[in-house]
Amino acid sequence: MTRRRLGFWRRFAVVLVKPVMLAWTRRTWHGAERLRTDGGVIIVPNHLSHTDPLVCAHFIYDAGRWPQFLGKASVFRVPVVGWILHRCRQIPVERETSVAVRSLDRLVAALDAGGAVVIYPEGTITREPQLWPMKGKTGAARLALATGAPVVPVAMWGPERLFDPRTRRVGLRPRTPVTVVAGPPVDLSRWTGEAPSRVVLEEMTDQIMLTLRDLLAGIRGGTPPPLWERPARPHKPEVTE
Repeated sequence: MTRRRLGFWRRFAVVLVKPVMLAWTRRTWHGAERLRTDGGVIIVPNHLSHTDPLVCAHFIYDAGRWPQFLGKASVFRVPVVGWILHRCRQIPVERETSVAVRSLDRLVAALDAGGAVVIYPEGTITREPQLWPMKGKTGAARLALATGAPVVPVAMWGPERLFDPRTRRVGLRPRTPVTVVAGPPVDLSRWTGEAPSRVVLEEMTDQIMLTLRDLLAGIRGGTPPPLWERPARPHKPEVTE
């Protein structure tokens, strides 16, 4: 989608957000050419701060694409806000409901139309103490298997200086350094044509997350840890009378 065809509301979003990001961050962008394609692409960033969607969107926009983020369907039902999100071509996602399949249909349609769909494979901000990626959820893998669209990892480091989820500290210093790197598409060829079984989707997801983790290590340096796993929920004993 070229910038000349953005329309009023998307241009309004750019005018509102981009000047803030230009003043707030000092940007190091690498690999933007990997997003410069007219075809559909699934972008999978690491998630380390509430501010990284703004940084990620800025990077994707500067690469010449319009980012289409997934958002909770409930937000799209908020008066005015939901209408603007629809106008800006963001994508509502129904989670854990009988109509969740509609979300996949919307994503497939966005990719078929040549969209740049952004999916945070972790599903939430990482809980790993040093903000390394954790084990992912299978949504991006399921979408890749259904469409064959390339999955491009995008590693970010620096948004945690804008807002650190561990301390809840907001960094208001102008020109805070942030680095974003888009890597080559994740090699998922070994699963081409496979049925979307739980095993297949989990294997694909691990491949995506390991690629993303190693890309982040190239920014941060050092040896990355194994993918962090969410602790199992404690079993509640049955209450008997």
